[in-house]
Amino acid sequence: MSLQTQRHLVRIENESLSKSQKEFNRLTQKIEQRSVELNDLRAIYQQIQQRVQADYHPLIDQYGRLQADLVRLFDRAYTHEDITKIERKKLADLIRTMAFDLISVHEIDSLKPIYDKYKTEEFDGGTDGSDEQVPNGKRIGTDPDEEHSEMTYEQELEAAEAERQRQRANKPKSAKQLEREAKKQADVQKTTKAVRTLYMDLVKAFHPDREPDEAEKVRKTEIMHRVIAAYEKSDVLALFRLQLEFERIDQTHLEALAEDQLKYYNKILRQQAQELDDEFLALQKELATITGKATFTASSLVGFEISLNTDIAQLKRDIKQLKSDLKMLANMDILKQWLKSYR
Repeated sequence: MSLQTQRHLVRIENESLSKSQKEFNRLTQKIEQRSVELNDLRAIYQQIQQRVQADYHPLIDQYGRLQADLVRLFDRAYTHEDITKIERKKLADLIRTMAFDLISVHEIDSLKPIYDKYKTEEFDGGTDGSDEQVPNGKRIGTDPDEEHSEMTYEQELEAAEAERQRQRANKPKSAKQLEREAKKQADVQKTTKAVRTLYMDLVKAFHPDREPDEAEKVRKTEIMHRVIAAYEKSDVLALFRLQLEFERIDQTHLEALAEDQLKYYNKILRQQAQELDDEFLALQKELATITGKATFTASSLVGFEISLNTDIAQLKRDIKQLKSDLKMLANMDILKQWLKSYR
């Protein structure tokens, strides 16, 4: 039996293959290939995550803390005797905006008491009082009975749906429905049995409890960990690999698999291939989002590194500037001059 990257190939090699045997070979090859691709993609994802965690997030956190210090500076300045009413209004607007972002994005909860002090400050822009927006999304001046009526209507819809589901559950099933359910249940049982047959063969051969030799007991324990992990995931391909690796089956055995056995093995392999496809596409989509691309490719990683390095350099410049601003704006005359330019 040939080996490829320490993994036993599971493939039927008859000269004349049946449809089920061809499907078995196609699925095992697809799973092998997708597994390799998925491992490569996981490594890239981990590489990106480590780089972001190590080099980018600490700078973001530092920048957020400096902005929080600026909010506290504005809060102290608000009560200074030299601050005018117009300047207080500008400071309140700055504090509300900055504190809200820092609490919601950076989770700097220590700013909540400061934000609460200024969130009720009167905003610019008057209204006629008839249709004023308020923070919870409701409108002042609307009929309270209208909202109550809408909620009652929603409750009626939910109650009607619950009643339909109850009636559907209590409705007697037709003979065809019962037949379909019985067939589906039988397929599930046979599929489970197909996996369990492979599993039990390996358990009988490698269960360590009755092994008197300590070294062999350790070896069998390690093998059983692999067997149990494959069985719990219904990874039929991994179970086949283990059987081949430890010579529980050979090529002749694979070629002699009955059609009904192949049918259920193929069903499990299709599910396994679909799960790998789903994970691969989900990870690819997440990487595309992280790198800011429509789709993630090998070149996306290079572009991401360049973009990340640019962002890190800009953040370092922004942090340096913010430290300088904090020192300057601590001077009341400079702060008042700066507020004149704030709109």
